[in-house]
Amino acid sequence: MADEKRNDDLLLGGKLESLLGSDSAGINKPSINPDVLGNIPIVISVEVGRTSLKIKDLMRLSQGSVVELDRLAGEPLDLYVNNTLVAQGEVVLVNERYGVRLTQVIPAAERIKNV
Repeated sequence: MADEKRNDDLLLGGKLESLLGSDSAGINKPSINPDVLGNIPIVISVEVGRTSLKIKDLMRLSQGSVVELDRLAGEPLDLYVNNTLVAQGEVVLVNERYGVRLTQVIPAAERIKNV
């Protein structure tokens, strides 16, 4: 039983080493292999604004209805990565598609506080 546990630890250690990498002495570093990190999917979303509605008001919406948001025209949009605010920006047009030009990136220390 103890040998099985030791083998599991060795296998796990090998997987962790391939994810974390190691220095020239073979000691695990607290860094992540960029190849592994680069293949992790993320969700990016842009928020123009928010509002609250009662269900009865939501049920009355139809094509052409206008929903008023909590932001003024010209205020920056919020850019979220996996539901974490990472930047603010403005709408731009790129080859007939919408894009966001980042005007402010939230410092990593502030992003970590909000996680």
